[in-house]
Amino acid sequence: MNIKNIEKPVCRITGGGFLRGVVNIPPSKSAAHRAMLCAALADGRSVISPIELSNDMCATLNAISALGAKSDISGQTLIIDGIGGHFGNASNEPVEINCIESGSTLRFVIPIACAAGINGNFIGEGTLISRPIGLYSDLLPKAGVECLSDGGLPLICKGKLQAGNYEMPGNISSQFITGMLMALPLCDGDSSITLTTPLQSSAYVDMTISCMSDFGVKIQPTENGWFIPGGQKYAARDYTVEGDWSQAGFFLAAGALGSELTLRGLRLDSVQGDKAAVELFRGFGAEIELSHDEITVRSGSLHGQHINAGQIPDLVPCLALCAALCEGTTVIDHAERLRIKESDRLTSTAAMINSLGGNAKATDDGLIIHGVRRFKGGTVHGYRDHRIVMAAAVGALSTDGEVTITTPHSVSKSYPSFFEVYNSLGGKANVIDMGK
Repeated sequence: MNIKNIEKPVCRITGGGFLRGVVNIPPSKSAAHRAMLCAALADGRSVISPIELSNDMCATLNAISALGAKSDISGQTLIIDGIGGHFGNASNEPVEINCIESGSTLRFVIPIACAAGINGNFIGEGTLISRPIGLYSDLLPKAGVECLSDGGLPLICKGKLQAGNYEMPGNISSQFITGMLMALPLCDGDSSITLTTPLQSSAYVDMTISCMSDFGVKIQPTENGWFIPGGQKYAARDYTVEGDWSQAGFFLAAGALGSELTLRGLRLDSVQGDKAAVELFRGFGAEIELSHDEITVRSGSLHGQHINAGQIPDLVPCLALCAALCEGTTVIDHAERLRIKESDRLTSTAAMINSLGGNAKATDDGLIIHGVRRFKGGTVHGYRDHRIVMAAAVGALSTDGEVTITTPHSVSKSYPSFFEVYNSLGGKANVIDMGK
């Protein structure tokens, strides 16, 4: 792939080699977002750990500060003094909430701020500015909230969210559903959410309900949605953030492709949907051993498979990368929502594989990948997408030449220490500034 005007900095990786050793998987970004917001809404002090201060975590720290909560972080421990029932701002002027590039922060906090009576001016950076928020623009004005936007960010919300009966499609980002579930218990009256289409990414909603329950707020499932009792209060608590199965997927891919790694910090009983990575990589032929606190992964005789990605969209880049080096063809489908992530992640995943010397094609809702024996190396456009960059770094282990990856700094969105960990395990990544 010929990339003109290569963006700085870049990462150069010496091809070949393997990763060996023990990986302490970073804390779950998804779980941490939810716990931080629950703690911010609680009455009293919560201690949340471990936290890796990625850009997305900084976005949620911005948000809880705008809500009025106080926070202090030391190492991987975050202390939050919540606002309890002290909602609203006396000036009634919009409070700026910078969500950086975090779609979770934006979609969670919009209804929460409205329920708390805070007029929010939501801003962001990069692709977040144009990512969809249209559902809220349709839903919230019917519930007492004025939404001012030209279709993306900035977005100004004025007014207080009212209790009521809400109809929402289930085949949208579950982040919208999470936002409403977290906000509606703060309203005076009871509410309900009814899904008009089947729910996708249901595990993320399960994570939300589980975290809310840990902080003392109860949601009742119904046949096609949930009943949300109003007037509830979040209770402060100490909260341990489990390991991130989405990030574990990159190391499972490395192991499947020839490395030998032991992963620690993951809960085998997690409600994270990306826990499915274990069986999906086994489906390729990887050898994976489980114990109560460790997962060991090695390569096996690898072959393609069919993957329905409807419930595990974040795993697609690392699964596709593995598929590109499996015998036969892999088809990944039901992944159309990946077109509105940090990049058009179907197009960028295919481009990443092809730039390394593989054979991948994006379809309307997924990927078709024909396996090759080995990659050749080359220059990979990172698209400022953390998951594309991390997948390309794993792919570089299976190349005969040098690999150059643009926008390596994008890993700071979710996993700032990724390249440090990668090199500590035997990788040969060098992040450099190419100059003018």
